[in-house]
Amino acid sequence: MVSTPSVRVEKHNHGGTPPAIVWLRQDLRLADNPALLSACRRGGPVVPVFIWAPEEEGDWPPGSASRWWLHQSLAQLAEDFHAAGTELLIRQGSSLAELLSVAKATVADAVVWNRRYEPASIARDRKVEAALRAAGLHTEECNAALLYEPWTIQNKAGRPFQVFTPFWRACLASAEPAEPLPAPRRLAAPPQKPTSLPLATLELEPKRDWAAGLRAAWHPGSAGAQAELRRFLQEGLLTYADGRNRPDLVGTSRLSPHLHFGEISPRQVWHAVRLFAESQSIPAAVWRNWQFLTELGWREFAHHLLSHFPRTPEQPLRSSFARFPWRKNPAWLRAWQRGQTGYPLVDAGMRELWSTGWMHNRVRMVVASFLVKNLLVPWQEGARWFWDTLVDADLANNTLGWQWTAGCGADAAPFFRIFNPVSQGEKFDPKGSYVRRWVPELARLPDAWIHQPWQAPPAMLTAAGVELGRTYPRPLVSHLISREVALEAYRGITL
Repeated sequence: MVSTPSVRVEKHNHGGTPPAIVWLRQDLRLADNPALLSACRRGGPVVPVFIWAPEEEGDWPPGSASRWWLHQSLAQLAEDFHAAGTELLIRQGSSLAELLSVAKATVADAVVWNRRYEPASIARDRKVEAALRAAGLHTEECNAALLYEPWTIQNKAGRPFQVFTPFWRACLASAEPAEPLPAPRRLAAPPQKPTSLPLATLELEPKRDWAAGLRAAWHPGSAGAQAELRRFLQEGLLTYADGRNRPDLVGTSRLSPHLHFGEISPRQVWHAVRLFAESQSIPAAVWRNWQFLTELGWREFAHHLLSHFPRTPEQPLRSSFARFPWRKNPAWLRAWQRGQTGYPLVDAGMRELWSTGWMHNRVRMVVASFLVKNLLVPWQEGARWFWDTLVDADLANNTLGWQWTAGCGADAAPFFRIFNPVSQGEKFDPKGSYVRRWVPELARLPDAWIHQPWQAPPAMLTAAGVELGRTYPRPLVSHLISREVALEAYRGITL
């Protein structure tokens, strides 16, 4: 809940333009930050403020991995603002109360921010905006997170899209995304310096240090985002259509957490791809249809759906799935969470997630399919686990991904599309390199058995030091049998 205290901010004319507050949330960058640039255009001091208010996030406050990332990103952002001439304020508590407090302390006359699209955030922002205006402050809301606002893309009937291909076709037929805005070279600090909390006060980092794998895998912040983008443009973009499916290779951009926290904008990514393509003399008709930009399109589609169907984080879009006979099996769920299912590709993915806060997208589909279709565990359980363990946990993307896999969302995979973890491993991890990295107890198995150790000859298992049921679990379920059980359950809700 957002309280609305009866406060009116007093304005004092000291002969200059009053300061403007920039309320930062998931836009932790200086370049291509429309709210920051809007504040700069007012001509006075700029007061950037981040307010830690997880209780205002509804049922989806940031998970453990997201909190770790946020701490690192805010630390980097504070350095960037300091270098530009002002200081990032850190506050904690009610967003409205803290914004009014900062406005009073700095004699600011405006608060600007970039839009968020989660249902709880939308409701909070509307209340905050009304209260700020009632207090005599100018407000402005900008778009820093998407190429296309959700309400600007509609089908011919004027309704939201529920199928990706026509949605993205409509996006590409719209105006080209605007050029990204430059970072301000210099920011004026307010004459009155308000109080700010030490970042450590927010207690975003874990008290028991389990984040060593995250630190080794990531460099949060806008500089890290730009470095990841440069790496991908030079090493992965031209081979992305095939490389994106190979968890044993570094074939993806790894930009998802940077995009979620707003350390880089989709416009920056879009135009970086454009400039790269132009440097290679690749025509626009070709590069605009590259698979990588299509993946940006899926991110747009996820936010489009969340904006128009705000109940989908908890409820299936296809109402018939409310009757699906899901199973409550805490032991199976725990085995899946810990990478102990007996299916090497599934276990490798879940262990990569636990160690690094991230998982390859192809493997995400496989592990999600296994949970909801082989084990019949509700997709909401998987969504909650991903929410807590992914550094790129994003409500729109998380919801779309899980509903797509479960077959209950927009443009969903047909329910009968049940990924076979063995064949998926053999196709996309043909040498077993990915499994060997994350499931080292199987490392000595030959390629032929690495994805199905239960089929290996006993002598082969012994030679590899594998004892099923002791050093590595037997499969929780038979893929073939559990597939038939799932299909029968699906037929029961469609008759």
